[in-house]
Amino acid sequence: MPMSPEDIAHSAAKAVAAGATAVHVHPKTPCGHDSLSPRVLAPTLEAIRARVSVPVGVTTGAWAEPDPAARLARVRSWSVLPDFASVNWHEPGAEAVAEQLLAMGVGVEAGIWSGTDAAARFADSPLRPRVLRVLAEVTDPDPATAEASARALLADLGEAFARPVLLHGEEGGTWPVLRLAGRLGLATRIGLEDTLFLPDGQRADGNAQLVAGGLVQYGSFHRSSQGRPGRQTLAAGRRARR
Repeated sequence: MPMSPEDIAHSAAKAVAAGATAVHVHPKTPCGHDSLSPRVLAPTLEAIRARVSVPVGVTTGAWAEPDPAARLARVRSWSVLPDFASVNWHEPGAEAVAEQLLAMGVGVEAGIWSGTDAAARFADSPLRPRVLRVLAEVTDPDPATAEASARALLADLGEAFARPVLLHGEEGGTWPVLRLAGRLGLATRIGLEDTLFLPDGQRADGNAQLVAGGLVQYGSFHRSSQGRPGRQTLAAGRRARR
């Protein structure tokens, strides 16, 4: 698992070479914890941008800073800014973090997790027309039911208030949801944050191998003849589970 800025940047460069068109990372402390500290964020972003020119996003997940006020203060303290950041709408303080990011000129991915009230909260949010996209995250890890869970989440989102949707799953549900994204012509992502395994069950040797496999799976199931193919985003670094 890449943890240092240099290792994360190296992994990102390999993934972009494999076909990723954006990068989502979790900057980490030397002991491997996700961090929102500017002292951790800045060198990670700088190292990645020295290697690739694609948009770079980061997490603002509550597992990196559980206290909503402290999390907002961390975001305000950033000196080097990502191109976008994911904000999990079910987490306390999400709207304040999203509003601060928008004020700083950072794109917001509205993280809408299945199994939460995030879709309803987002429906009532005055920020919904301003987000970069909706990050529809299917938390169902069962490969037998993840696709149905994904369809239910998309139904809850409706037309996502005219914002683009990036659909992805996790663990055992990663590949079924990615294939569904291909069939629906939606953007998707793949990386070590979501799964450690390839579609055939073999352990992936890194993010680049997952991206390459994801592009094959996505392309095989993408059947939209008029819309643009969905974007393939690298999701690097596993997060703490709820």
